[in-house]
Amino acid sequence: MRDRDDQDRSGPGFSRRDFLRGSAAAATATAMATQGTEETAAANVKANVFAAAAQNVTLNVNGKDHTVKVEPRVTLLHVLRNDLNLTGCKEVDERSADGADTVMIDGKAVLAGSRLAIECEGKKILTVESLRSGEKVDEVISGFVKHDAMQCGFCTPGFVVATRVFLNKNPKASLAEIRKGLGGNICRCGTYQGITQCALELAKGGK
Repeated sequence: MRDRDDQDRSGPGFSRRDFLRGSAAAATATAMATQGTEETAAANVKANVFAAAAQNVTLNVNGKDHTVKVEPRVTLLHVLRNDLNLTGCKEVDERSADGADTVMIDGKAVLAGSRLAIECEGKKILTVESLRSGEKVDEVISGFVKHDAMQCGFCTPGFVVATRVFLNKNPKASLAEIRKGLGGNICRCGTYQGITQCALELAKGGK
């Protein structure tokens, strides 16, 4: 008695044995064709991977270079507070959604808790501490005092930095533009009126 493969071979088409042989050959060819691509992709990934061990990172903060040894997973916020003792930016929300950790990076408002320290190497970082020199303070800080916009203190530095960055880019902003521009900072203290009035007064030339 002929086995089923032999029976299938006598008819039109391919037998199961032929089909399996063809499938194995196709799989081998596919593996050989993709091997080079996978090796190239792996090499590219390695070029962008940092070692898990702590390493030296130089950050330019408030006009000075600081070299700190940190692990790649450490955020800029933690370096500023724990390594450089710049505690103006606050860690209020672990999701970095409230804006209390706002700093300036290359002139833009950025949440320090959302950036890894290693990402910020080579950039110009300014914290709220940069807005004071001795007894002289930035007019945004003076405006916050004047309009009673200080809140409880945790979110104030982030609002000050965000306001400074916004006014740098929008020196003649309207009230509607100010409210929209500062919408990324959130606080339950309810002193938004004082904040917006400070920004509006400065946008009108301090009058």
